[in-house]
Amino acid sequence: MKHNEEQLTREREEAWIGDAVLALFVREWILKEDEELDGDKFIRFTSNEFLRATGNPTRVEAGIGRIYRSEGLQGAFDFIRGNLLPIFLRQEKVRERRLGSGNLRG
Repeated sequence: MKHNEEQLTREREEAWIGDAVLALFVREWILKEDEELDGDKFIRFTSNEFLRATGNPTRVEAGIGRIYRSEGLQGAFDFIRGNLLPIFLRQEKVRERRLGSGNLRG
């Protein structure tokens, strides 16, 4: 029982770090791509709703945190760029089509 609690605590700590790394990546990516602040896009990319598309949100963020600790910021950014960004971009294309056709509000 204690082992499971320790494992859960470690995963939450790794997720806490991973969340911060993901937030930094997304903010830098938005500024580079859009050349402006876009809080709504930031929220869409970092939300648990989006992360669920790739797995359990806490586990996804914990994985980012582990990569950050073992490979550094660039390693974590490379992981996000290669694994999360393509999914986000596909979702954004769907969203844009819906907005273009008037089927999505907000």
